[in-house]
Amino acid sequence: MAPEQAGTRAAIMSGNDGISRRGWAMIAAGALVIMVVVVFARLAYGFILPFMRAALGLSYQQAGTLGTASALGYLVLIMVAGMAAARWGGRAAVLCGVAMTAAGFSGLALASDYRMLMGLMALLGFGTAFSYTPVISLLAGWFPQRRGAVIGIANSGVGLGLLITGALVPYLNTALGENGWRMAWALFAATALMALTAAFFLLRNPASSSAAGKRQVDKARVFRDRHVITVGLLYGIVGITYIVQAVFMYSFALEAGLSALTAGKLAAASGILSIFASPCWGWLSDRYGRPAVLRICVSLTLVATLIPVIWPVLGGFAAHFLVVGCTLSGMFSAILAASTETVAPHEAPLAVSFVTLFYAVGQFAGPAAAGLLIEHAGGFRAAFAATCMVLAAGVVLTLRLGRSQARP
Repeated sequence: MAPEQAGTRAAIMSGNDGISRRGWAMIAAGALVIMVVVVFARLAYGFILPFMRAALGLSYQQAGTLGTASALGYLVLIMVAGMAAARWGGRAAVLCGVAMTAAGFSGLALASDYRMLMGLMALLGFGTAFSYTPVISLLAGWFPQRRGAVIGIANSGVGLGLLITGALVPYLNTALGENGWRMAWALFAATALMALTAAFFLLRNPASSSAAGKRQVDKARVFRDRHVITVGLLYGIVGITYIVQAVFMYSFALEAGLSALTAGKLAAASGILSIFASPCWGWLSDRYGRPAVLRICVSLTLVATLIPVIWPVLGGFAAHFLVVGCTLSGMFSAILAASTETVAPHEAPLAVSFVTLFYAVGQFAGPAAAGLLIEHAGGFRAAFAATCMVLAAGVVLTLRLGRSQARP
């Protein structure tokens, strides 16, 4: 390790592999990036959808297709982003991705043409692809022994973003009427510029990145790894179910008779819980293993999704949002940490990108399929009943995960 790299690592770490103030600043910058590129760029669309759909006269199928455009942009570039991060460093990829999301938000605040909206939603997907996986790999590279906890802390940005979105979007709609959703996109653009600035000044590539770049990566071995494939399949199921819940559960609650403010408060409460749940699940996965944590999280998410299907009233939706707030972020933290456990350290970014490809495929298929079910096959209850069936397959995969894990 070069002297300047050793000095940087010493500034990030302290004590017995503890985390210094500079290390915490890096994690905080990562959390802000994740909030922007995951919540504002992908999940916030579910909150904005009812007001945007009404203002622009879109059908549910058209609205679902917009969500699919974002997922397609993510899918198309996820492996490209991984290779770019490997070649030029995760920091450069993150900066590029956050800049894309800022441009996408700015355009959505102004556009009305459906084709233009499709392109801008795809741009948000591009930005997420170039930002999320690289920032996760970057943080895991700095803190390999605490990867679960650190990824969990960074993923707390998802909970904070859901809290902000759940409170902000209904308020803007009430205060500004039909222009409230445009102001939401504009505020997201401003936050993206803040994240871009934080990433530029605080994020650094791991000290081992230059040395790792000189080592040959056995792509075929990574792609054939049974454990990595199992993690990828599970991540694909999470992608399908998470994006359907994020895009349509809020609208389901409104159709069932909840007010926009009540549904927004439930979503905000879910976000608050996930802020604290994410690092807790990450720590538990470091201590007790990823398979056990994932088995619990996926099972509880299945139950939470089934409740409003059977009981579509205030209590049912409250139970859903509260349980999901405690579990979904745990799935992300444990899956991303698990994807790197049976490969060499320098192969970890490729493994993360590979399993995230499964997630991107799931997110691509989920909104369009759910939109068709809502329009033509029984409404929201049918769509979420199908989601429960997919989650049941996820529980089965968690049982296989422990058997497929074999450390090199």
